[in-house]
Amino acid sequence: MNLATPEAMGLDPAVLRDQLLELWNLKDLQTEVPVARVCILKLRPRMCHVCLGGSGRELHLASHQGFSKLSQPLEGLLTILEGCSGKQKGRSHTFSHHILLEYQTWMKEHPQVTLSLLSEDQALALQRRALSLLTDAQSAFVGCLIDIYQLSSLDPAILRQHIMKLQALKCYKEAAVLSIKLKVQKELTVEEICVPLILQGKMPLAESFVTGCSDLEIRLVTLLDSWCHPSFSVEELYQRFPHLSLSKHCMGQIQPKMLTKHVLRLVEKFTIQPGLCPNALHKRRFDSLRFLMYKRFVEKSMTEENWSDHVEYVVADDTELQIILVKMLLKYCGLQKASQWSLRYKIPRNRLPLGVWESQCSLPPDLQQIHRSDPAQTEEWMPSQSYCQKFYQAPLTKDKVHFVETSEALQRCRNTILKEGGIVGVDMEWQPTFGCISSQSVALIQLAVFDQVFLLDLSLNEFCQHPDTIGFIRSLFAERNVLKLGYSMAGDLKCLLATWHSLEEPLKMEGMLDLCSVHQKLGKANRTHSGPKEVLVGEDSAEKGLSLLVQQVLGKPLDKTEQLSNWKKRPLRLSQIRYAVADAYCLLDVYSVLSSNPAYFGLPADLRSISTSQSENSGDKKEKQTKQGKQALGKEDCQGDQRVSPAHCDSEKGHLCGEKPSEDSPPLPPQQLRVVCDNMLQGLGRYLRCLGVDVVMLENTDDHRVAAKLAQAEGRVILTCGQPYQSLRSQVGEGCCLSLDCTEKARDQAVRVLRHFNIQPTPGDIFSRCQACNSDQYVAVPREDMVRMLQQKGFLQDQDNTDHIQQQSHQQKEEKLGDILTPELPRYALQCHWAPLSGLDPDTLTFPGGAPIQLHTVPPALLPRIRLFYVCTRCGKVFWEGSHFGRVLSMFQEVLHITDEDPESVATPITVAQQN
Repeated sequence: MNLATPEAMGLDPAVLRDQLLELWNLKDLQTEVPVARVCILKLRPRMCHVCLGGSGRELHLASHQGFSKLSQPLEGLLTILEGCSGKQKGRSHTFSHHILLEYQTWMKEHPQVTLSLLSEDQALALQRRALSLLTDAQSAFVGCLIDIYQLSSLDPAILRQHIMKLQALKCYKEAAVLSIKLKVQKELTVEEICVPLILQGKMPLAESFVTGCSDLEIRLVTLLDSWCHPSFSVEELYQRFPHLSLSKHCMGQIQPKMLTKHVLRLVEKFTIQPGLCPNALHKRRFDSLRFLMYKRFVEKSMTEENWSDHVEYVVADDTELQIILVKMLLKYCGLQKASQWSLRYKIPRNRLPLGVWESQCSLPPDLQQIHRSDPAQTEEWMPSQSYCQKFYQAPLTKDKVHFVETSEALQRCRNTILKEGGIVGVDMEWQPTFGCISSQSVALIQLAVFDQVFLLDLSLNEFCQHPDTIGFIRSLFAERNVLKLGYSMAGDLKCLLATWHSLEEPLKMEGMLDLCSVHQKLGKANRTHSGPKEVLVGEDSAEKGLSLLVQQVLGKPLDKTEQLSNWKKRPLRLSQIRYAVADAYCLLDVYSVLSSNPAYFGLPADLRSISTSQSENSGDKKEKQTKQGKQALGKEDCQGDQRVSPAHCDSEKGHLCGEKPSEDSPPLPPQQLRVVCDNMLQGLGRYLRCLGVDVVMLENTDDHRVAAKLAQAEGRVILTCGQPYQSLRSQVGEGCCLSLDCTEKARDQAVRVLRHFNIQPTPGDIFSRCQACNSDQYVAVPREDMVRMLQQKGFLQDQDNTDHIQQQSHQQKEEKLGDILTPELPRYALQCHWAPLSGLDPDTLTFPGGAPIQLHTVPPALLPRIRLFYVCTRCGKVFWEGSHFGRVLSMFQEVLHITDEDPESVATPITVAQQN
């Protein structure tokens, strides 16, 4: 092929390269590179010479003229690029990359220059040379060469050979990118490409490698799942990839918790059968079982019926989990309950914990089975008077509650609900899965009007999937003349899509009013509480979300005991039905009160205008903040969805429902803030707990969604950061999730949270909660009793005791001179609950909850100096006076409220409950 003009035939490619490189290196060209780079990255090479200025135009013209003078342009281009060896690394816009872009532009003017004009051997030789340049090149450089030399048409065996060469050179990222661009993933194995990427923290690239190839998607999921098996050893990876040096960060990528999250996420993303990942499911179910044991036997916030239902769902037919359940019950409850459940699952004798078999044999027949109470037979529809005084109750008799599970009942419901001008309270319930599966289908839909409530039973598949049922739901949400009331309906609608995939086509939404938006706008005029209710931390109230709104408007909160029920199990208990009815009917009562006198609550006359105006303001605000963010990137104001600043909180983006408390609102004590910290913010949780805040911290093995369950069940605000924020916010609704900057230090995060909620701790709040378990109940143990208990358990030898007595006599003389140096109780005594020492079992040295005193943490050498110890009654942790208090006081002095009554707080930082 000879395409050059006769008068300029045979220009040496090396000479052309040197000419172009000289123009590239001109100073004025380098000055203009940032501008040119923008154009080039936008794939507008024809404009590059304009942006580059004079030198840029010269380079553009010289390139095109030079390419035309080459006797073999395709071969000459390779010679030029080979002479730029290594220069394609680093910045995406380099000399070699620029030459490629100019050549692509030149090719458009010379379409006759193609490989098709060459012989097969010549074309293959050029393709191999081009392929050899694809080592550590940038992605854009790779794409240009693939297009120019049609590398995708090469024999897959040749491409595989080159990719394996990149693997051998440890260019794992480049090998994966090239595989994707050449679409040869099926010629490779998941292990050889994806394992190095995963160990280097490049999971997204590994996902991209398999995406679109169902076999590879399954293989990646099953590979990760195999790593979740308890017997998996990282040594296997060392043996298979001896050239990989696994750093601490790399090791963190293959921990069971992280792997389980990835596996279950990919199962949903790739629509893979969960049965293909048994190890990850087992791990998730095991963590769920631990959570249920904590809720039932530590917090005691779950009823026996709900706990049993969820345990059976989580354990299912997994024999290993059944055995683990029996072991946990033995620890928390004793032999009888462990024996009953072991009989329930028929666990073999050789797998039973010590003592359970003997207990089984001694159980009388009436205790060998787990007896469940049936509230539906003993409980009346109207609860007790004390219950009604404490909680909101829908003003309906039982005959006004209708189960809808047939086409005939659905028609009667439709005739009532879709009356023009009607108002309907809408709520939904679904079975908690505790993260075992990601998508949850609706089990019950409650539709309330002012004289009756309809419960659509979607547990029956025939009724749930019937076209009339789906059609009714479409009509309900699309009917603009029927006002639908809900609260944080985003989660409900998400579950609707999981229930009916046919709703993936846009569900028309008309006549909707989310009372969560109204809740955010509640004013403070004529309110009995002066605190800012938008913050959702009410004085002397642990209520959150809808329950708080009901309490604020109607005077009583909702009873949320049945919230975590198994809503798919039939028949429903009477208490479940009452809860479901109240959850929907309260929306009508709240709307009726608010709309009858909106000015009293600081609301506009038309409540329906709140949602519309809020969306518009949100859009305007988002646009404004986007512009500001570009101008002031890196400042401490809220940017994106990840930062909370004491000066500003972006409520519209959902950091927290409502605005920051006003400066003139009274501060709140730390005891009135209840939070759950994601496992990425454990440092923050420790600092907040140190200052007296009620903090539950997720363990490293817990899924992020456990935070949502805790927040819903206990009325806590979630503190999280990073990617989990969006999914957590959608699960708990507006106002219950706060996102923090994960790049900040834990101490700074704590200051931001305290200022945001207007929490003002005092020196007396420091260490008012157990740093290990969050309890605020202690028992004071005098030194003499501590010595006796240490001797009883063998932690104090005779010689140690003799030395202690000798030193104690000298210590007591000093103490008689001034007990003020060591107070009888610490300064946080007024913020705690103090239990009597008599509650301690004298033989086992355990508290009524079963926790033993952690005597092993008390150094014998400490006894002569400390005469009073403080022990947490929940976990048994031992604390004593030390120097931690001063450090905490100094660290958080800017947010502590120190009065004239605490002069020693600043001057003498000497008293604190210090642990070993």
